[in-house]
Amino acid sequence: MLVLFETAAGYAIFKVLNEKKLQEVDSLWREFETPEKANKIVKLKHFEKFQDTTEALAASTALVEGKLSKNLKKILKKIVAKDAHEQLAVADAKLGGVIKDKLNLSCIHSPMVTELMRGIRSQIEGLITGLPSREMAAMCLGLAHSLSRYKLKFSPDKVDTMIIQAISLLDDLDKELNNYIMRCREWYGWHFPELGKIITDNLAYCKCVRKVGDRSNFASSDVSDVLPEEIEADVKAAAEISMGTEVSEEDINNIIHLCDQVIEISEYRTQLYDYLKNRMMAIAPNLTVMVGELVGARLIAHAGSLLNLAKHPASTVQILGAEKALFRALKTKRDTPKFGLIYHASLVGQTNTKNKGKISRMLAAKTALTIRYDALGEDTSAEMGAENRLKVETRMRLLEERGIRRISGTGKALARTDKYQNKSEIKIFDPSGDSTLPAVSKKRKIQEVDEQNTEVAVKAKKFKAEIKEEEEETTVEDDEPVKKKKKKKDKEKQAEEEEVLSEEPPTSPTVENTEKKKKKKKKIKDED
Repeated sequence: MLVLFETAAGYAIFKVLNEKKLQEVDSLWREFETPEKANKIVKLKHFEKFQDTTEALAASTALVEGKLSKNLKKILKKIVAKDAHEQLAVADAKLGGVIKDKLNLSCIHSPMVTELMRGIRSQIEGLITGLPSREMAAMCLGLAHSLSRYKLKFSPDKVDTMIIQAISLLDDLDKELNNYIMRCREWYGWHFPELGKIITDNLAYCKCVRKVGDRSNFASSDVSDVLPEEIEADVKAAAEISMGTEVSEEDINNIIHLCDQVIEISEYRTQLYDYLKNRMMAIAPNLTVMVGELVGARLIAHAGSLLNLAKHPASTVQILGAEKALFRALKTKRDTPKFGLIYHASLVGQTNTKNKGKISRMLAAKTALTIRYDALGEDTSAEMGAENRLKVETRMRLLEERGIRRISGTGKALARTDKYQNKSEIKIFDPSGDSTLPAVSKKRKIQEVDEQNTEVAVKAKKFKAEIKEEEEETTVEDDEPVKKKKKKKDKEKQAEEEEVLSEEPPTSPTVENTEKKKKKKKKIKDED
């Protein structure tokens, strides 16, 4: 079996000495650990050196594109045709198919072949004699640079100079249009000042002035093709009672000529915008999908070219256009700007002011990827830009939902719309807030509260005692006549008892004492 191997120095064809060891793919790398082991597996049969770098570049580009170069075709006819019965191992299956069709040679490409190529590449200096390592390294470096330049070649459709000129002209046209429209409104405002307040659209204003001219012609002219019916009626009513001054026909002609210029420039601006949009979709479709035509064109113009913009990192793309603010912030040691030209992208404009920095940082990262894909890639589809834009939109939605969760609801679940209940609370003014006295400790406050409670309890007891005394006095006053009557009766009874005792014989002292006690008891009962 023969092996076709290409190096930076030239084509090499090796002959496999031991094909049985190639069957063990997993352990094949052990056979190429040293140059001595490698020489036992493969042996150099022929080596065709390149004459210069251009020949090496042509051979490598043909292999990359899967084509058969003239030099390789000659080598295969001379050497491999002699051993036509043997198989030819190639690194690219597409190249093997081309060789088989043109030279009728059986080619093989399998995992075993890739492992074999890897082993040959690791011991290439020992297998190919007569090539110093320094010369080989210099050839590899020169071929790598020339091959990268070849891959980065641009087609005529991908000329970004037209975009830079178009966006610059578009900005200049906007400035000139603003100046012309302001001059036209101010000039015609001396004659018909009310028209500027009624018609807010600049293009409609200029078309109306060009069609009518003098304000006295508004009543007889039809402006329905320029203005809607309601505004047309307001303009005609205002023209009859206008406070403007009278102007000559020459002044009106100059104003009409200025209006013609405004209309022509605005029409050319729309045409230029369509041209810019088409060119952006042809040159940088993914960038256009991410940030829009105008922002993408301004980024390219600011960097100088699409390739220069592709060399910038995402952090530079984010603040591109805000260089003055960046260096001012670095000089004054303040916060650096979060966005530059990318601020005018639609995705940044849709977010809240709180999340603009996060979205602009993520948008700049995805935009940097799309720029490199547009500048260095061969595909012209906008699928990558659409995917990255979708990722930024989902991230923006998550940030907004996170803010809603923080305001209401738990951290995990979204806020639920509960039934609204109006709970009115009556708040009483707290006079303690107006006090200018120093704050009192808690212990002192507790003592003051206890003293106040005791004072209140004492006052309540006194108040109850006074009420009882008043009640007793009122009851005593009511019982006084009853007691007087009882006293009179008691005196009469005593007088009768004394008369009875005086008539009876004297008794013993003990009997007298007992009688006295009985009398006392009776008196007490009568008093009760």
